Amino acid sequence: MNSRPLDWRVLPDADAVAEAASRIIAAAAVDAIGQRGAFHLVLAGGRTPEAAYRLLAHQGADWDLWEFYFGDERCLPADHAERNSWMAEEVILSQVPLNNSKVHPIPAELGAEVAAEHYARIVAAAAPFDLVLLGVGEDGHTASLFPGQPLNPEALTVAVHEAPKPPPDRVSLGLGALQSSRYLLVLATGAGKRVALGRWQAGEELPITRVCHGQRVTVLLDEAANPAA
Repeated sequence: MNSRPLDWRVLPDADAVAEAASRIIAAAAVDAIGQRGAFHLVLAGGRTPEAAYRLLAHQGADWDLWEFYFGDERCLPADHAERNSWMAEEVILSQVPLNNSKVHPIPAELGAEVAAEHYARIVAAAAPFDLVLLGVGEDGHTASLFPGQPLNPEALTVAVHEAPKPPPDRVSLGLGALQSSRYLLVLATGAGKRVALGRWQAGEELPITRVCHGQRVTVLLDEAANPAA
């Protein structure tokens, strides 16, 4: 069990989860900028984060003080529509006044090993992150850390091969980066997530369990994903 209790918040639907996430991210940015002069945010892929990013893009913010990073990436060409960086560029990064130097994509087009080594240097310079946005897969994976994959507690990044969902080669932040972060925000929507969330609540050894153990974590889920429903 976590030494620090998780903050589970059940909301009516996926739209409500996205709205709550955008508010939490915006508030965390104000707090981080007030305390440290910058906000280091790690983005996730997926439909619910995408909806949250669209809402964020229409909020007023000190965008020049935000720095964007990525929790994981698929080893696909840089302009491939299935990359997390491509989605983020479309829905938020191109919609707000940002200097390109503030955006730090994972160069996964170089291959998993090379990209992981490259990104580890960027993570080491940026950590600890102020907020990391995470999702949960139906198998309990998060970012691109999958069940059965060895998790090195010191690793800042991980080169992933033979992922159980395509594409098989990916790059992910590792436990060393995720568990040093100041705040983890987990989004889970849809009935397909209900079993995994129940297993997590029961303390089963899943990647999401390992990542969030002992950390400051808020979990936003909709009624469809609620294990208690």
